[in-house]
Amino acid sequence: MDLDPVRISLMGLPAWAVLWVLTLGAFGVFGFRAWQLVGLLLKARSENRFDQLGARVMRFVRHVLLQPRLFNEPSIGLAHFLIFWGFVVYVICFNWSLVRGLLPVLPIPYPDEFGPSAFFLDVFAVAVLISLGAAVVRRVFFPPAHLHLSWDANLILSLIGILMLTTLFGGSFRLLGEGKTSSLWTPFSSLVAMVWPTMTSPDAHRWAKAMWWTHMITVLFFLVYLPYSKHLHLLASPFNVFFGNLRPAGDLSIAGGSEDLAAGSAKWNEFTWKQLLSGFSCAECGRCDRACPATNSGFPLEPQQLVQKLKKHSIHAGLAKPNGNGEKLIGDVITEAEIWSCTTCMSCIERCAVLNEQIPIIVQLRRHLVSEGQMAKTVQDALNNFNRYGNSFGKSDRMRAKWTQALGWKVKDARKEEVEYLWFVGDYASFDPRLEESTRKTANVFKAAGMDFGILYEGERNAGNDVRRIGEEGLFEMLRDKNLQAMGKAKYKKIVTTDPHAFNTLKNEYGLEGVEVLHYSEVLDRLATEGKLTFKNKVTGRITYHDPCYLGRYNDIYEPARRVLKAAGAELVEMPRSFSRSYCCGAGGGRIWMEDVEGVKERPAESRVREAAALGVTTLVVACPKDLVMFQDALKTAGLEGKLVIKDVIDLVEEATRQA
Repeated sequence: MDLDPVRISLMGLPAWAVLWVLTLGAFGVFGFRAWQLVGLLLKARSENRFDQLGARVMRFVRHVLLQPRLFNEPSIGLAHFLIFWGFVVYVICFNWSLVRGLLPVLPIPYPDEFGPSAFFLDVFAVAVLISLGAAVVRRVFFPPAHLHLSWDANLILSLIGILMLTTLFGGSFRLLGEGKTSSLWTPFSSLVAMVWPTMTSPDAHRWAKAMWWTHMITVLFFLVYLPYSKHLHLLASPFNVFFGNLRPAGDLSIAGGSEDLAAGSAKWNEFTWKQLLSGFSCAECGRCDRACPATNSGFPLEPQQLVQKLKKHSIHAGLAKPNGNGEKLIGDVITEAEIWSCTTCMSCIERCAVLNEQIPIIVQLRRHLVSEGQMAKTVQDALNNFNRYGNSFGKSDRMRAKWTQALGWKVKDARKEEVEYLWFVGDYASFDPRLEESTRKTANVFKAAGMDFGILYEGERNAGNDVRRIGEEGLFEMLRDKNLQAMGKAKYKKIVTTDPHAFNTLKNEYGLEGVEVLHYSEVLDRLATEGKLTFKNKVTGRITYHDPCYLGRYNDIYEPARRVLKAAGAELVEMPRSFSRSYCCGAGGGRIWMEDVEGVKERPAESRVREAAALGVTTLVVACPKDLVMFQDALKTAGLEGKLVIKDVIDLVEEATRQA
């Protein structure tokens, strides 16, 4: 009996003709939906994501084919990786099988008739079934927080399971139909064949064909259902990765946008097409939510849900009801409280397996709120201070360098004297009385190490990093331009700053070509390596170090501070959440100027100091002025005063380099 599944009659028609009808129908529905979704993206604002094609191809290879971010959660990462590659293998073999079935005159075998492909199908079927089992057990018995549980996901898992089972069963029936009981090319199908040893050859032929048709119809149904389901991300995410951001993570500008985005976005089509594509690509896995300090503290923000809300609203407003139904994106779909909860720490972006960019979406929403004057009074007061005084403290610019008066020596004015390093001091290090002593220690250490440096005195303004992330684009540009004007009067070779927020925007958003911008931990590390920083005293006690968001995740700088602390003799103990997984202090994105909302369980800074205290260390070391302020306040509310001390890196360096 012929084993070819299309050489039969179905409903009085040749089977290959029925397959043609099913295929044209499935691809027609799929194509129509894809055309709708692409048309939706084309209605959004433009953004140039077609540059650096070589780098984009390499990005695609790394994050689509290898998917390293899946293994951020190793317990399920391998299972997802195998499911993905099983999906790829089966898509390839399905198309091969489909072409062979549609054109039975072709002199080619089916994939399960060709040894190597049959082997891969057989092995992957078992690997994917095991992975599906792990996924089901996890979803039912050990669901992680914020994992989206739905019948939709269960249906997709069931369809994948059917594909794997029909492959194994079909392989076993094919063996029996050929008068065999085993084959080296299909080891697992051979084991399944042992289940029905008495099956006759004609019955095996019929069952083999039934499995083939079940497999093909399941895939065609999958094709129709996919663009309408949560698993749209299987189609969209490869494009999302390819068109991902290739600029520095700390650059918030929109590349190549043909329209002014400073006014923000309040409607779905006021976002860029790439921002909408993020919604289509979201896998609803919850990785971003589990990493988000706002979510974990009880703030009304879940990055996953925010992206999903934008997706559903854009599809509903753009396709289902193109004339609208009065539903507003801001207010009805996404609340203002969600928008203002973000600390812009980038944990969500760093964890996302499909490389979504949530923060630019949030900032676009904030820009609209700011343009409409819809913000908390504390934020409005801070912005007014920036506009009038150039700093959030509302202090006169003549007070910016007041901290230098207690030094006993004159810090160079870089506008009047040529220096090697221009020290951009920053607002908190200049004005906050809790930080003035650390700022003076920094100056003294720089001087003792023989550094040639100067400051801008009253010419310096806030760098604008957090102003931009609040959504005040115009004010950011004003601050940047005034700083560039003051810096243009100075003669220097490098810039150093103690503030990671200032460091980020100076390095990535000021366009300072040919000027090296350094965080002070990098400078201290260089000075120690060159022997210009001599450690005379050993720092005692066990310490732990907090990675600032804007130094670590944004700019991939983790080791300099650690090397300096170890060189000073400190016994460094790492927190469970460190390096790229470091937990935000809660100050970024302008949150330091906002009041907490009701329902907050524990502020991020409190969670962080408890994490440090649990290690049994004496000191939590920071390399960011805002971290110092936030963690010192958190010690009081967490009841850890006297049990843990917060110090800046410079405090330990000064102690270790001080003359005995």
